[in-house]
Amino acid sequence: MHAAKPLFDYPKYWAECFGPAPFLPMSRDEMDLLGWDSCDVIIVTGDAYVDHPSFGMAIIGRLLEAQGFRVGIISQPDWQSKDDFMKLGEPNLFFGVAAGNMDSMINRYTADRKARSDDAYTAGGMAGKRPDRASMVYSQRCREAYKGVPIILGGIEASLRRIAHYDYWQDKVRHSILMDAKADLLLYGNAERAIVEVAQRLAAGQPVQAITDVRGTAFVRRDTPAGWLEIDSTRIDRPGKIDKIINPYVNTQDLEACVIEQAKGEVADPNEARPVELLPHPHLERDRTVIRLPSYEKVRGDAVLYAHANRVLHLETNPGNARALVQRHGDSDVWLNAPPIPLTTEEMDYVFGLPYARVPHPAYNGEKIPAYEMIRFSVNIMRGCFGGCTFCSITEHEGRIIQNRSEESILREIEEIRDKVPGFTGVISDLGGPTANMYRIACKSPEIEAACRKPSCVYPGICQNLNTDHSALIQLYRDARALPGVKKILIASGLRYDLAVESPEYVRELVTHHVGGYLKIAPEHTERGPLDKMMKPGIGTYDRFKKMFERFSKEAGKEQYLIPYFIAAHPGTTDEDMMNLALWLKRNGFRADQVQAFYPSPMATATAMYHSGRNPLRKVTYKSESVTVVKGERQRRLHKAFLRYHDPKNWPLLREALKAMGRSDLIGPAKHQLIPATQPAGEGAYQSARRKNSTPVGSKKIGGAASGKPLLTQHNGLPPRASDGSQPWSKGEEGKAQAFAKGRKKPSGKRPGAR
Repeated sequence: MHAAKPLFDYPKYWAECFGPAPFLPMSRDEMDLLGWDSCDVIIVTGDAYVDHPSFGMAIIGRLLEAQGFRVGIISQPDWQSKDDFMKLGEPNLFFGVAAGNMDSMINRYTADRKARSDDAYTAGGMAGKRPDRASMVYSQRCREAYKGVPIILGGIEASLRRIAHYDYWQDKVRHSILMDAKADLLLYGNAERAIVEVAQRLAAGQPVQAITDVRGTAFVRRDTPAGWLEIDSTRIDRPGKIDKIINPYVNTQDLEACVIEQAKGEVADPNEARPVELLPHPHLERDRTVIRLPSYEKVRGDAVLYAHANRVLHLETNPGNARALVQRHGDSDVWLNAPPIPLTTEEMDYVFGLPYARVPHPAYNGEKIPAYEMIRFSVNIMRGCFGGCTFCSITEHEGRIIQNRSEESILREIEEIRDKVPGFTGVISDLGGPTANMYRIACKSPEIEAACRKPSCVYPGICQNLNTDHSALIQLYRDARALPGVKKILIASGLRYDLAVESPEYVRELVTHHVGGYLKIAPEHTERGPLDKMMKPGIGTYDRFKKMFERFSKEAGKEQYLIPYFIAAHPGTTDEDMMNLALWLKRNGFRADQVQAFYPSPMATATAMYHSGRNPLRKVTYKSESVTVVKGERQRRLHKAFLRYHDPKNWPLLREALKAMGRSDLIGPAKHQLIPATQPAGEGAYQSARRKNSTPVGSKKIGGAASGKPLLTQHNGLPPRASDGSQPWSKGEEGKAQAFAKGRKKPSGKRPGAR
């Protein structure tokens, strides 16, 4: 992988003499108190400003401040006019625009396209403080305010919309957001490297139009420049030189001799490029090679071609071997440079060690911001995820290479929370990130990692070149809970249980010390069809983990329960699959209190399946594997109803469906049958969700400790917690979280644990 200039090696800008601000200013009065006559950079964000490293505007703002720049924040401006965008004056270098910690459409609308009643990233949880497609609207207002100031897009919304993408809310393919927003530059992924280099170059007097060589950026240009080799992948029957997947099982010593995996059992396609040698070659230098994707106009009108483009993009996500991509939009090209080089441990420590106030800006007068209430006692220990789940946005945004903090840096942050954050009662609500247990896990060979093009290191099974050693994480847990003033360390991030079972000692440590009664994990389904389209392990792996969980809970003398989560209506799911899942739930005594329906987020692989009906995990052709897609409102309701088979409100729909499926034998009072033949009289028959011989999930007894709700969801395009935010609480859960944070409930109460 290419070397990158360390973040802390740049010369400081002259304004370093002002020193760090208590908070990045949100008004001219604050600027005056700091002695500033102007801002060098102004960040416009759709979230309330929380000066905490779980919020994107704080990380980028503090990082630029550490480089010597004066950074102001315009948070949740009134977008109806340009006035709010002028309140800090004209920035000397650029506007940095982000919709916030979530895609603005996912933030506002449910999977059923209904408007949400609250917003976790707004003071008071109030909805309506940001526009739809916020990045686009904010960019246009910035341009109106100060026409000549460069506009740089960033954040999760920009990342997921950087090329032509299917938009679930309009049910059509939209332009790259770069075109719609008319911005000068787009930064995708974790943007620390790119934003520092761009700011330094703009400060040195370079025009923004000349900055075309920074990794992790996208921009508009007219033509491919001289000296570049362009590979044509604009047609399905001419896929271009897209390398075969690197064999992850090859012996390291034989890497150069055997790096290309030949597809077993496939007939050679004369249009498919032959395996290419990875040794240096004047015409195949990756740094000077660009793959031309089908144009916006083509993918807009041809869903199968859209799936092909999506496949090519996902094959070019490894920073070690990815090439630039280009896609025509009208008479211009949207050019995407290769992904950013992941941060080193020293750089991660540097970013998380910046002088964050760790609380919301005083302008909110103490009003609660639900997302902050959820994460204020949590610590992010890593970034990235190599799971590759097709419904998840982490790969597209943070990438699949794990970026770790040092244990020393993590322990210092825990001590800072203990000493500085108001309301701390001794309980750390999470040590995690996109996943709870990928800390310091990586490929055994850097050479293989840099050459690998597999979308997942754990599907269809765990790669034998993946180091699954959890010892560093176990030691971190032990050292963290040994800190003075720390009573309990809870783990609330998503747990990759197929990795966890490879380390029984880790499972023992987790179950004995870090579960508060309930542990939520996400097998997502029981049937192979949908699981294969998700790139998730089979339900047998869940059973292995369940046995470990129950054994270690018993050994610890604790009554603890495992709560599985499932997705309805995911591509590849048939009505029969959902029926079998419902039967599994009933056999195992589970009654889902909440139901997740598949949410097609921009650019996800599962979204390409949803839109095209094709499987981009394999070579896409007009005759390639088709995928069952659940789109109609009635069928989506049916799939959710199967997950809540126990709710009498769903029984009429389920009876009708089971009869149509020829499964009337499942209607009746017997234990093996799914639903009764008759409706109960009155509304009182439905009881809250129950687990056999356990406290009802959602009841008062367990609800008080619900601050253990997962800090990250890997579903539906929601961003990873660390730099891109958290899944919002419902209003009821928010209240429970606040109650727990204030110490009104003991952390040892029945608490949902890691997701």
